[in-house]
Amino acid sequence: MKIDVCICTFRRPHVAETLRSVAAANRPADAALRLLVIDNDDSPSARALIEETAESLALPVHYVHAPGANISIARNAGLAAVEAGWVAFLDDDEIVDADWLTALVKCQAETRADAVFGQSRAIYGSDTPDWIVAGDFHSQAPVTRDGVVETGHTCNALLRWGDAPWTDQRFALERGRSGGEDTEFFFRLATMGARYAISADSIVREAVPADRASLEWLLKRRFRIGQSYASHAKGLPARAVLFASAAAKSAYCHLHALPAWSDPAARAFWLMRGRMHAGVCAGCLKLKQRTLYGA
Repeated sequence: MKIDVCICTFRRPHVAETLRSVAAANRPADAALRLLVIDNDDSPSARALIEETAESLALPVHYVHAPGANISIARNAGLAAVEAGWVAFLDDDEIVDADWLTALVKCQAETRADAVFGQSRAIYGSDTPDWIVAGDFHSQAPVTRDGVVETGHTCNALLRWGDAPWTDQRFALERGRSGGEDTEFFFRLATMGARYAISADSIVREAVPADRASLEWLLKRRFRIGQSYASHAKGLPARAVLFASAAAKSAYCHLHALPAWSDPAARAFWLMRGRMHAGVCAGCLKLKQRTLYGA
């Protein structure tokens, strides 16, 4: 089983720690790994760091310079460089657990899924507000809806590639500076027949920067997630139905935030859910998404 591990990076030295954690992790039996690092900066600013780090790793590392400050450009350059039958995705600010990849491969073997998604668990600093830690609002876990995994994320994933019917598919460039390009991508692959599964045992960890430890940031992120989720509704009738449902859910959640106002974690939970459904409404209306990446 050949697996190319794609890691996109943009002016983030932590990518060296990510690479070292992958090299130190357990590897599935009879699996051959290659690390692909795609540098999205306008200049090849990460090249020296990647080449220096690669010298100490017992895995082959391939560096790709894909300028543009647009994460979709980087992801697409990674897909173009994939030579293996499977591609794994990680972010450049993550550290993988020892059984991160073995758990993904085991789940795939058991379910025969075309893609398997794992968890990303937040690491909170000592100055993080208590209510954020209590609610664990920065961790990410894939979910099912009516027993089906509809879409996924690229922070921890394994995807069939070499013999798949979607090898000509790419991440949407128009979403590459706002985020949500992975949600839309996996929704699209599902329409082509891709089946997904979730591995609860595949875990990566990510430190939460101080500038993200606020309700304002969390609400903006949930709104964008809602906008991205709406991408699966094709055509005016489908968007109208989804808009009506999301508007009702948003109102419900915001109303539930009122009696929870004295509990910061509960209040944030309901406000975030309300903002996510409001984002779905915005996505149904095709409102422009905020630029979050590449600044």
